[in-house]
Amino acid sequence: MKFHNPVLLNECIQGLSIKPKGTYVDVTFGGGGHSRLILSKLDGGKLFAFDQDHITINNDLKHPNFKLINSNFRYLKNFLEMEEVTKIDGLLADLGVSSYQFDVPERGFSTRHEGRLDMRMYENSTLSADDVINEYSEDDLANLLYRYGELRNSRKIAKNIVIARKNSRLNTTTDLKSVIVRLAPERYRNQFLARVFQAIRIEVNDEISALEEMLLSAVELLNPAGRLVVISYHSLEDRLVKNIMKKGSLSGILQKDFFGNPLKTLKEINRKVIVPSQYEIKENSRARSAKLRIGEKIYD
Repeated sequence: MKFHNPVLLNECIQGLSIKPKGTYVDVTFGGGGHSRLILSKLDGGKLFAFDQDHITINNDLKHPNFKLINSNFRYLKNFLEMEEVTKIDGLLADLGVSSYQFDVPERGFSTRHEGRLDMRMYENSTLSADDVINEYSEDDLANLLYRYGELRNSRKIAKNIVIARKNSRLNTTTDLKSVIVRLAPERYRNQFLARVFQAIRIEVNDEISALEEMLLSAVELLNPAGRLVVISYHSLEDRLVKNIMKKGSLSGILQKDFFGNPLKTLKEINRKVIVPSQYEIKENSRARSAKLRIGEKIYD
């Protein structure tokens, strides 16, 4: 199993400002790279990690102060309550799809490989990319392509998919690409295909709602001076992270009390977003679009 090298590893660990006896959560365990370094900084502290992909169980760190929870991070609060954890000192989220998921053709995540239209991060989920492409109405397809892929020609893409599937069901990533590739601007073909696949993947895994739930839970769980450290890879994710750190709400609307004082529980540690160095991007192409934001809990 090939998992990606951890993106912005040292910057994330510094951002967490780890207390040796603190309680921390890595909600995107993957290959365990971030978790491994967090655990090395603890002395009596605890680390809980989440990943809904069952394959990550093989990377369990098997340490008395570590627990891997095979679940979507939207259920963060529920599972921590089961562990009798009501407060944490830091949470790390490295959002996006792992190299392993991209590199296994049958998972259907990659535009580079032929595979069945799947894209499920949790393999027992009932909804797959096949269902979205072959069963969704033209309007629903157009809406999700516009909302999650930010594709201006989403209606034309949806129309072409619906026309094509009337003749024959679209079963593979190659089937889908053959229908939509002619709509891609030649200079931006790879980017166009990536955005179409991104939109479908987000729909299949309900990624935006899950992220919203996790961020709200994280803010609630953090102790004062606790840190929220998040790496995002596209504008939809980054907008939510930025909103909750800058404005204290997912909507980006700053709430104020009766006297006009801002009601926000986080302060930004890095006012300017942190991005990987050119060296890191060269060594790990996945880091190219990464944006790191760090927030600190002000009060409960």
